[in-house]
Amino acid sequence: MKSTEIKELNIQELIERLESEQSMMVRMKMNHAVSPLDNPTKIVETRKNIARLKTEVRARKIKEKSEK
Repeated sequence: MKSTEIKELNIQELIERLESEQSMMVRMKMNHAVSPLDNPTKIVETRKNIARLKTEVRARKIKEKSEK
């Protein structure tokens, strides 16, 4: 997921996507602990997506606060 795609989402969609990415990360880590994943770089990619989503949510909350 690219930054441009993330910026197009509204805050509710961002939060929903963040929750789904976090649950997917937990599942991938558990599966990888039991038996190695075919592509373990997916875990790194998911972690980066989570960071991007959290950054955008935080930026929007700060922007919203400063506008008040």
